Amino acid sequence: MPIFSTYDGTELAYRLVGEGEPLICLPGGPMRAARYFGDLGGLSRVRQLVLLDLRGTGDSAVPQDPSTYRIDRLVDDVEALRAHLGIERADVLGHSAAGELAALYAARHPQRLRSLTLVTPGTGVLGLPATPQDRREAAELRAGEPWYAEARAALEEIQAGRATPEAWAGIRPFTYGRWDAAAQAHAAESPAQRNALAGSLYYPESGLDRGSTVAALRELQVPVLVLAGEYDGGPSPDRAAELAALFPQAEFAVQRGAGHFPWLDDPGAFVRTVAAFLDPGVSSVQTGGIRLAYRTWGDPSAPPVVLAHGRGGSSLDWTDIAEQLAARHRVYALDFRGHGLSDWPGRYSFEFFRDDLHAFLEARNLSGATVVGHSMGGVAALLLAERHPALVGALVVEDAPVLLPLDPPRPPAERPTGELGYDWQVVPSIDAQLNAPDPSARESLGEITAPALVVGGSRSHLDQEQLAWMAGQIPAGQFSSVDAGHLVHADNPKAFLAALRSFGVG
Repeated sequence: MPIFSTYDGTELAYRLVGEGEPLICLPGGPMRAARYFGDLGGLSRVRQLVLLDLRGTGDSAVPQDPSTYRIDRLVDDVEALRAHLGIERADVLGHSAAGELAALYAARHPQRLRSLTLVTPGTGVLGLPATPQDRREAAELRAGEPWYAEARAALEEIQAGRATPEAWAGIRPFTYGRWDAAAQAHAAESPAQRNALAGSLYYPESGLDRGSTVAALRELQVPVLVLAGEYDGGPSPDRAAELAALFPQAEFAVQRGAGHFPWLDDPGAFVRTVAAFLDPGVSSVQTGGIRLAYRTWGDPSAPPVVLAHGRGGSSLDWTDIAEQLAARHRVYALDFRGHGLSDWPGRYSFEFFRDDLHAFLEARNLSGATVVGHSMGGVAALLLAERHPALVGALVVEDAPVLLPLDPPRPPAERPTGELGYDWQVVPSIDAQLNAPDPSARESLGEITAPALVVGGSRSHLDQEQLAWMAGQIPAGQFSSVDAGHLVHADNPKAFLAALRSFGVG
């Protein structure tokens, strides 16, 4: 395990997990060894995690001066680690009590920070303490759990001022989204990983200048992610939202079904949210409780084009096309729900994807944009243009099904082995709609007022005569056949772009 000497000569240890750009990870507890992070649910696949054992925890040395356990003194250790790693501007993640430590570091060393990720962070140091009511309300969300009565009784003992080790152990189920064997094992390791003396000195009774800290955070010019757990009471999502409001460039997210350790409760959801935030090429918007990730290319003042991928795809599918279109357009490519780095809520339909596209256009103020949709994304774009004709300036539909009942119907699909870049539930959900589609979708094609280009792949599995018919039902529609398979823009990008240019796009 690597060791470095901090400002007072104390030797501190850290572990490196994964590959990629380093992400300094500060553990909570307070003063719990960083081992409880694990690989942060697989975040180590996209970033190298620098897991610091704070002084007096894990493999780090015990300092000679116990007053250096104070949260404001620990800021100097974080800065010493950054300097040791040779990072000019660091990405820093703080969990729980270390969320406050990370915030203090940001306030004191803003020029050394590139991004700040606060995971279920403490808020008291910044004047937003979790209240007994917060914890009671969070506990009530778990009233249907078999362990609830016993855990609630333990919580009431603590809030009545009768905190005992047994009571603290009794409320542990509240801090996890699922109180399963993995959560129980994780919780059982906590006492041995935590330095109780250091933890008791972490929050000083005086000496913290809260006013100047908050003032500095209000001026912090770096991206900040505040991630709360739906079931967490410290902080509750409401308290975490108040924290996010302190920062001028904050993104706020609530992980559904999660408690205080969201990377354990749903690793995929946690990694998608944090990875999207840490990727400078990805942005996110919140729409109807769903976080949608997207990528952009081109001059922000240029005419907008929005690219909508097909089933099982993502915004990355459009990279080559987007780079070409960006010469004359501001290009946006989103990840639909259940795909890529967007949220995977588990429920899917063409109508939900239509609503994603609608919400995205409104969130980014893109009314009148040209919308290009492939396959499933093409259906979503068609449905949107039918329901909200004025929202779409021009429409390009790439090899999308006409939504006639399939004959024969598709049999149940078998999930491929291994990790997928999309939620498998998308497939049976959309197959069911393809087998028995709502006839209103094709019956309303005449309500589309935008100029429309339907692009078919001459070697696609879709019936090209049906696509030509669909184009004919749209008042300002036209059909173009390209020598390609179903994925026209990837199979023959040159011809696809030529079709777009003839339509006035590109």
